[in-house]
Amino acid sequence: MSNNIEKTIIPHIKDLGGFQARRLLPNKNQPMVGSFIFFDHLGPATFPPGKGVDVRPHPHINLATVTYLFEGTLLHHDSLGFVQEIRPGEVNWMTAGSGIVHSERTPENTRIQEATLHAIQTWIALPEEYEEVSPSFHHYSASSLPQWNSNGTSVTLIAGKACGYESPVKTFSPMLYLDVKFDLNASFTLNSEYSEQAIYSVTPGIAIDGEPIEQHSLIILKSGASVEITSNAEARCIVIGGEPVGQRYKWWNFVSSRPERIEQAKIDWKEGRFDQVPTETEFIPLPDDSFMEGF
Repeated sequence: MSNNIEKTIIPHIKDLGGFQARRLLPNKNQPMVGSFIFFDHLGPATFPPGKGVDVRPHPHINLATVTYLFEGTLLHHDSLGFVQEIRPGEVNWMTAGSGIVHSERTPENTRIQEATLHAIQTWIALPEEYEEVSPSFHHYSASSLPQWNSNGTSVTLIAGKACGYESPVKTFSPMLYLDVKFDLNASFTLNSEYSEQAIYSVTPGIAIDGEPIEQHSLIILKSGASVEITSNAEARCIVIGGEPVGQRYKWWNFVSSRPERIEQAKIDWKEGRFDQVPTETEFIPLPDDSFMEGF
């Protein structure tokens, strides 16, 4: 193993109702990377005509959700009244703060034919001073994100700062979120800009400091490490990082620095105190603790 690699995280596979998600964070050996507390690789999944994703309205507190698509389309609808389609290369950033409810579905106009979904979804733990900010939603076009080419790679800065660039996506703590696409025999130097950094191999063909990395692995780098990422094929990886925000508790869709806040959110959802998503009549009931033991 490279001297710059701290550990390797292998995904836990979850069935989300018709398609699979590879869950890398949280992990018992790695609760977070910087402020990233949740990391799911969705698909790629192909749906026959008439079918698609139907994630019913569900709540969040004290975090931000970030949706980034490689392929397909999703329709976001939240309790603030925002309705937004997201397409590949765009960013949906939803700040839950004191509480928000949203649904995610395949748009009706996409269901008339076979459709594919391939995406990364992450949750960002908000610093304690921002945990209870008013909820908000922002959509960023692909053209608004910094993009550059170097040594056979095409790099997109999804959020944060890196390599002298800064994303327009509003964040609440120092962070790094990159999408790096490689041509054959390309290379990308990841410098030590943050105390916690990790690399996720979306495809095969990636090596770190010459060491081949298995597809769908999250490689946790040692603090202070700078590494050379190379490819022996057309390949793709995601890079995340940032500064720690302190311990966080996670239960179902709730994240907080205070366990009592999560308990309150459980009661609030069960008793219908969250704002509803306009025009939506479905919702996901609060799971019981026996269900959550395997979550």
